[in-house]
Amino acid sequence: MKTEFCKIGALAQGRAPDASDAEILDRAAAILRSGGLVAFPTETVYGLGANALDAEAAKKIYAAKGRPSDNPLIIHIADVADADKYCYTNELYRELAARFLPGPLTVILKKRDVIPLTVTGGLDTVAVRLPSDPTARELIRRAGIPIAAPSANRSGKPSPTKAEHVLEDMDGRIEMIIDGGECKIGLESTIVSISDGHLNLLRPGGITVEMLEEVCPVSIDKAVTEKLSDGERPLAPGMKYRHYAPDTKVVLLDGSDAEVADYIKRNAPNGKIGLILSDNDAHLAAGTDAKLLTFGDSDIDEAHSLFALLREVDRLGCDVIYARLPDKQGIGLAVYNRILKAAGYEILRLG
Repeated sequence: MKTEFCKIGALAQGRAPDASDAEILDRAAAILRSGGLVAFPTETVYGLGANALDAEAAKKIYAAKGRPSDNPLIIHIADVADADKYCYTNELYRELAARFLPGPLTVILKKRDVIPLTVTGGLDTVAVRLPSDPTARELIRRAGIPIAAPSANRSGKPSPTKAEHVLEDMDGRIEMIIDGGECKIGLESTIVSISDGHLNLLRPGGITVEMLEEVCPVSIDKAVTEKLSDGERPLAPGMKYRHYAPDTKVVLLDGSDAEVADYIKRNAPNGKIGLILSDNDAHLAAGTDAKLLTFGDSDIDEAHSLFALLREVDRLGCDVIYARLPDKQGIGLAVYNRILKAAGYEILRLG
């Protein structure tokens, strides 16, 4: 299969689609309606899209990614009102939609029969999202169908935040990649389920626990910070399997500045270790020959850069990559969740 690589112009700049954009999106929409696969940008990461009403198209997503079939997919809609066509909404969903949608929030609701079980990993619920990215929303509108779309990477690899990342993983596996530029947030959407007037956070993201708690009480599922056992079925994407991992081994360091600096100094002499640190922590590697990647000076910068850096580490030729254990406040919880999975839950306690 030859993968077509198409660059969006006006829409990616926040303007109305021009003739070139419209032609690309119309061809992409036709591919989706006919059962094919199209990768497209969202504000979170690039998605690998298929017709969410077509069981066979959903199977193609799993095949292209090498994704376990019990790992549910998220369906993407163009307008809040569209959710009622595919699932059973309620008052709390409408409150969340009024507050956060369009945006990086996915809500799990009981599905209607029109959504096939291949999309939901065999569950009777479906994860629904209304992206804010203009290219994504225009594509969904033109396709006239909900689009099932996990991240557009090979299963287990870091999620793509640029179209070039998608090309690395999906060239020859899908019909089209739409290049809409770099994703704004850089981590997948927040996922919640609704239960008796409160929310259960299944995957943290750009909509933080603190933001959700302004609407209603929130509990945090154990899978956010702990590994599920082999026998447990994931309720949402990204809960169970190894995710976001480069080929290079990743280890998280938990300790004070002095402890981290001392550990780096003792383990970096051969130049075969790499580090992912904030700009503010870069001094901890001073005087060593460790290969350093930095992400800025805030948790928002880290969220935006994390997946791109995890893709970059395999080009460093290191034996191991060390990163500091993130704080769990705000979007830091989402960074913690992703990098914990990338490290295979391996934390080195230095204190």
